[in-house]
Amino acid sequence: MLPRRENLGLLLAFLGVVLFGGTLPATRLAVEFLDPWFVTFARAAVAGIAALALLLALRSRVPPRGTWGALAIVGLGSAIGFPLLTALAMQTVPAAHGGVVVGILPLATTIAGAFIAHERPSAGFWLTALAGTALVVTYGLWHGGGGFAAGDLYLLLGIATGAIGNAYSGRLVRVMSAWEVISWALVLVLPPSLALALLLAPEHPGAVPVRAWMALSYVAIVSQWVAFFPWNLGFKLAGIARVAQVQLLQTFVTLGLAALVNGEAIDLETIAFALAVVVTLMIGRAMPVRR
Repeated sequence: MLPRRENLGLLLAFLGVVLFGGTLPATRLAVEFLDPWFVTFARAAVAGIAALALLLALRSRVPPRGTWGALAIVGLGSAIGFPLLTALAMQTVPAAHGGVVVGILPLATTIAGAFIAHERPSAGFWLTALAGTALVVTYGLWHGGGGFAAGDLYLLLGIATGAIGNAYSGRLVRVMSAWEVISWALVLVLPPSLALALLLAPEHPGAVPVRAWMALSYVAIVSQWVAFFPWNLGFKLAGIARVAQVQLLQTFVTLGLAALVNGEAIDLETIAFALAVVVTLMIGRAMPVRR
C-alpha cells in the first residue's frame, strides 16, 4: 500500500507541475504592462477571495490556533515572497533564464523539508537530487539561459522563500486537508494583499492589454491556488523530498506545452535531457527517505 500511496502522490505532484508550467511566462507577460508589486498583491488577493469563497461554501472549520504561524509562513513564502521576487526578476531576465535558476527550487525544497519537517533523505537520494538539478541547470544554460544576471539575486531569494513555504505546506498537510492549507494561507494574507492591490492598481486599467489581464488571471487562480491542490496532496502522500524532485520536470513540461499550444519544435537534445531527468527521478524513487 505504501508504494501505491507514494506513486499516487507523485502523479498528483506532476499534475501540479503541469499547472505551474505557465507561471514564469505568464508573469513575464503580466509585468510588461503591470507593476510587479501590483501583480504580486493582485494575484494573492484574487486567489484569497476565491479561497475564502470556497472555504465558506464548504463550511470549513477555522484551523487550530497552533497552525496559524505555519500558515502565515506559507502565505508569506508561497503567496507573497516567491511571486514578488520572481516578478521583479522577470523585469530584467527572460522567462527561459528564470526557469534555469528556478530549477534549483526542488533541491532547495528538499533541504528545507529536512530542517522544517524533519525528513531524512538517504545519501543516495541526495546524490540523485543533485544529479537531476545539475541536468536541468545545464540544459537551461545550454539552451540560451545565459550566464548569471542581476535579476538572479531576486530569483535566488525567491527560491529560498518558495522552498520554506513548500516545506511548511508539507508539514501542515499531515494535520490538514491539502486544499485547505493553501486556502487558509491565502485568507491570512488577504487583508494586506487586497489593500495593497487596490493601492497599486493602474490608473487606467482599460489601457492595459487584455493578454496582460489574462496572464494575471492565470497566475492568480491557477498558479497561486488551484495548482497547490494536487501539489500539497502529493506532499501528504509521498513526502516533501520525493515530491519536490518531480518539479525538475517543470522546464520540460513548459516546453511540451509550448509545442502543443504554439507549435514550437522540440529537438532531440531536449528529449535526451528530459529522459535523463526521468532516470534520476526513477533512481531516486528507489532511495529511502525517512519521514
